Amino acid sequence: MAKLKSSFFCKNCGAQSAKWMGRCPSCGEWNTFEEEILVRADPPKGKSSGMGIPSSPKLIEDISLTELPRLKSGFRELDGVLGGGIVRGSIILLGGEPGIGKSTLLLQMAMALSDTKVLYVSGEESESQLKMRAERLEINTNTEHCYILTETNTQEIFQHIDQLRPDVIIIDSIQTLQSNLLDSASGSISQIKECAAEFQHLAKTTAIPVFLIGHITKDGTLAGPKILEHIVDTVLQFEGDQHYGYRIVRCTKNRFGSTSELGIFEMTGNGLREVLNSSEILLSQRDEDFSGNAIAAILEGNRPLMIETQALVSSAVYGMPQRSATGYDIRRMNMLLAVLEKRCRFKLGAKDVFINIAGGIHVEDPAINLSIVAAILSSVTDIPIDAKTCFAGEMGLNGEIRAVTRIEQRITEADKLGFTRIFLSKYNMKGLKQNQFGIELIPIGKIDEIFALLFEPRESKS
Repeated sequence: MAKLKSSFFCKNCGAQSAKWMGRCPSCGEWNTFEEEILVRADPPKGKSSGMGIPSSPKLIEDISLTELPRLKSGFRELDGVLGGGIVRGSIILLGGEPGIGKSTLLLQMAMALSDTKVLYVSGEESESQLKMRAERLEINTNTEHCYILTETNTQEIFQHIDQLRPDVIIIDSIQTLQSNLLDSASGSISQIKECAAEFQHLAKTTAIPVFLIGHITKDGTLAGPKILEHIVDTVLQFEGDQHYGYRIVRCTKNRFGSTSELGIFEMTGNGLREVLNSSEILLSQRDEDFSGNAIAAILEGNRPLMIETQALVSSAVYGMPQRSATGYDIRRMNMLLAVLEKRCRFKLGAKDVFINIAGGIHVEDPAINLSIVAAILSSVTDIPIDAKTCFAGEMGLNGEIRAVTRIEQRITEADKLGFTRIFLSKYNMKGLKQNQFGIELIPIGKIDEIFALLFEPRESKS
């Protein structure tokens, strides 16, 4: 009989302690320690996986670089986020809100991987439920390379892996797995650490890529200890508003590529569809121009996007003025309103101001500041901005328009989509020539210049 042993784990960082502590000495969080009953059994002797590669110390000069080609996932967007494809022997963690489409994405990927034997391990759905999902998504189920396994015990899963010898393994999800080496419940900190470590050992010794689906907490962070993100090679975040059809895959950690890439998908009745020209879907199609609309040239990762910003400014009729922002940081909006009052002498203290980013995505690129300000000024003056005009610039507290990064990519994207002029910081004009692009470049230095260029000539004519 194994001796019962209890230990305390920090929910935030996974630190272990023999007794309960009010404050974690590792991460400094309060009241995060929880007790777990541990019964660590000795692994069966003489019954190893059989697929592993025996390890031995080698001189670094004796190590041969036999680089294997990356596997293509069937999605160009996902391959771009992973850095060019799936690296053999890597372990990838995919997290996101419930119902956002994590299982759908990996099930579609499993069915799209041609000439690749895939094992899809589900601890949340039965075999018939997965078959119903595949038929609802109109995925071709007459394939001979995708195998479904409904199991939560890791030792049983490894036995099936020994027999099947797949090329890719998908685990849905890491919180549902349980190892016989521990007696704690599935989803606990110790079980998540143990199961992730077992699959890490499997991936590194067999060169089989492993995808792990992870739950997230109400704060938007991945559930479980932080060490889970340290164990894996790549961490992907699946984001999006469930009321909109668009989903974004962001990379927050990648040992084999850049973390500045992202992929955009659209959720349809037949599953996820890649969005190759993302700028067109984020721009609303309208027959006439309305005041309060402005187009921003932003960057999401390394991808330039043209996105529509909308502003509505009206008199406050309920006493206290309202400030609301959807898809944009409301604190930055309040800063921009203060600069407009100070530098442009717009009295916005008694006005309701509402900001909306079209498409349901959240933008953090500071280059959207100029577009937000232009949309607010357009709504205040009730003068529409030409639909073929876009903006790219960051605004400082003194009303100056600051330079933004990779301005040439933004200009090229605007030119490709048919825009005729772009407002940008005059400090971005270094090295740029007006005849270099097919779009008119309008450099400005302060925020009052944009008001004079866009709205004053029209007011004088009227």
